[in-house]
Amino acid sequence: MDKLYWVLTTSVFIADLAIRIGLSLRVIMQKRAASVSLAWLVIILLLPFVGAGIYLLFGETRLGERRASKLILNQPLIQQWTQALYQRVQVNWERINPECLPIDRQINATIGVPTMPDNDLEFIPHSDPFFQALIKDIRAARSSCFLEFYIWEPGGWADQVAEALLEARGRGVNCRILLDSIGSKTFLNSPMSESMRAAGIEVIEALPAGIFRVLFVRIDLRNHRKLAIIDGTIAYTGSQNLVDPRYFKQEQGVGEWVDTMVRITGPVVEVMTASFIYDWMLETHQTIEELFATADIHPNRATGNALVQVVPSGPGMAEDTLHNLFLTTIYAAREEIILTTPYFVPDTAILAALQSAAQRGVEVIIIVPEKNDSKLVHYASRARYDALVRAGVRIMAFSGGLLHAKTITIDSDFCLFGSVNLDMRSFWLNFEMTLLIYDQESACRLRELQQSYLKGARQIDCERFAKRCWAERFKENAALLVGPLL
Repeated sequence: MDKLYWVLTTSVFIADLAIRIGLSLRVIMQKRAASVSLAWLVIILLLPFVGAGIYLLFGETRLGERRASKLILNQPLIQQWTQALYQRVQVNWERINPECLPIDRQINATIGVPTMPDNDLEFIPHSDPFFQALIKDIRAARSSCFLEFYIWEPGGWADQVAEALLEARGRGVNCRILLDSIGSKTFLNSPMSESMRAAGIEVIEALPAGIFRVLFVRIDLRNHRKLAIIDGTIAYTGSQNLVDPRYFKQEQGVGEWVDTMVRITGPVVEVMTASFIYDWMLETHQTIEELFATADIHPNRATGNALVQVVPSGPGMAEDTLHNLFLTTIYAAREEIILTTPYFVPDTAILAALQSAAQRGVEVIIIVPEKNDSKLVHYASRARYDALVRAGVRIMAFSGGLLHAKTITIDSDFCLFGSVNLDMRSFWLNFEMTLLIYDQESACRLRELQQSYLKGARQIDCERFAKRCWAERFKENAALLVGPLL
């Protein structure tokens, strides 16, 4: 019996050692950011067998063989379409801040999406006017309504959107809805979803998740985009999910979620429609050729003066694009950076860029919610406050609810707006959409919205924050260890 016990324990020890060494070598050979690699090494080495299981489930970007093959197969067709777009787009950069042109070139080189001129943007500061405008546009739709959201939660305004879509479908409007499998699980299994499908509305589950799929795909890769397109001429995007904040996650004690969206008309809507069709293609058996024929993708007339560049990002696209874009944007600032994000877990490079900006005299203001629905993110964020405040960054805690808006304004000259959080999950794991808006008027309007958030925020006091107890510091530093994976 003793010999059998010795054999079993030795076998377990050798198996565990082999797994740890093997996976550690695999992590090292992936050549990812040092912080990400170190975080995975900590998990693998400190948690016998469990750490290995966590890595195999969540450690690598596995989109699935079918989706990966469709990405490769359709890439030439997408490139052909974008090249044709470049040939008919003319942009006058003379009236724009010179710092914007290198950003445009960077996106051209990585994503291959041109800046589109002559657009009109209307920022919508709250949920109620957004839903009212969206419902009005759906009720006026003549040909198509395309919606793509991370979360659709039944109740309140969301139900009114569903009713407007049912009415539109009754008029013969082509209605397509793409919802994330995990974020919209409740809606996808609801009677309302069944009614919409029965009425002829196409409701598709993006990145399906299930117990068997875990073996083949990474289930925490999510479609985090928020996008609505009406008749190929009107588009909405931003941070707002299809949820009524009066009912959404009220049990978490963080208050109502505070979001903002933008309503866009003009030539850039064509690119946003193409992005939706691309995502739809990945989740269905339809080809790009079939979809383009029925997708309301067409040139749009000039409606304003704003230059807008769409940056879709996610696994399978150009690696590090979004992260590098944020770095370029921060280093472009000369006078002021105002940033709002609900989840602030910067890596070393972003942290250094923000510190450097403040040290060279740029006023850097970061607005985050005072209460967060993720305790882990809450503590990982606070672990970075000391270094930022010492460098001169102003960190403002918003107390009017969970501030969910994702915005950046630079020198009141240009801005970034969309669905991206300032964390590593948004940069590398989620499918996101960001707008680069090279327009001083739009940047000033967005800055006014940011100023309204500042009125409901208090500045983190450096001396008072430094006196927090040892237990709080330990929680922050422990959360920071896995910060690169959040």
